[in-house]
Amino acid sequence: MRIIRSVSVMKAYSNALLREGVRLGFVPTMGALHQGHRTLIRTARSACQAVVVSVFVNPTQFGPHEDFSRYPRQLKQDAMMCRKEGADVLFAPSPEAMYPPGFQTTVSVQGVSQRWEGAHRPTHFGGVATVVTKLLNIVRPHMAFFGQKDYQQVAVVRQLIADLNVGTAIVPCPTVREPDGLAISSRNVYLTIAQRRAAPILYQALRAGETAILKGSKDAGRIRRTMLMKLAEEPLVQVEYMSVCDPDSLTPLTRIKGRVVLLGAIRLGQVRLIDNLLVKAKTKGRGAKSR
Repeated sequence: MRIIRSVSVMKAYSNALLREGVRLGFVPTMGALHQGHRTLIRTARSACQAVVVSVFVNPTQFGPHEDFSRYPRQLKQDAMMCRKEGADVLFAPSPEAMYPPGFQTTVSVQGVSQRWEGAHRPTHFGGVATVVTKLLNIVRPHMAFFGQKDYQQVAVVRQLIADLNVGTAIVPCPTVREPDGLAISSRNVYLTIAQRRAAPILYQALRAGETAILKGSKDAGRIRRTMLMKLAEEPLVQVEYMSVCDPDSLTPLTRIKGRVVLLGAIRLGQVRLIDNLLVKAKTKGRGAKSR
């Protein structure tokens, strides 16, 4: 496996592969790689002839009081995982390489970015959209693989791809969870012992909403209250939002019909956790299912 830090070298490497007709897969990450990332790399490896993994802690997607300075950085361990999983390149540029002096351009995706995470982290998706646009232009992959845990991020990237006619297929991959249901995240390392015991309550709340839908409930407000009641069982939790949304536009629903996405965000002390579930509501004469 090759480690590349230069933008120009990465572009040259990708261009050479594309000229040879190699199908190129891309896994963009902020490092601190875990089992969820491992699954993304394996999925990319099975679908593509060459795989690039990027590790870049993007400063523009962190707010002024967020955890950019303490976000875990462990490039040596990340490289070991990438090598073990068969990645061809680890692209690890510096902030100065991605945002050189004189950098002035940002990318903004309206609509789908404005609620939920966008409301609580107003600058976040502008940073995400800008860095993803840059990375896709540098690597030029046929396919890019994202974890479904960051559901709204995937929706924003899909909109960006469609609006700007970017020739990359976005492949969302299922959320990888701990045995107790907690979505695996690089930020889980910040949890205290007591907070870690409490953390699965977010997934349990989403499952409670899912159960209500699968039993035939059509009232989105009632489903939301069901999820909030479950969260209220855990005194350490501060709720930021729980919502029942259209899976494409992420607009909140009043009535359930067809596929919906349940979105949730909580705080445990200073640690912020997000999660989601996609659910397909029951239709006449048919059962219901979720994923």
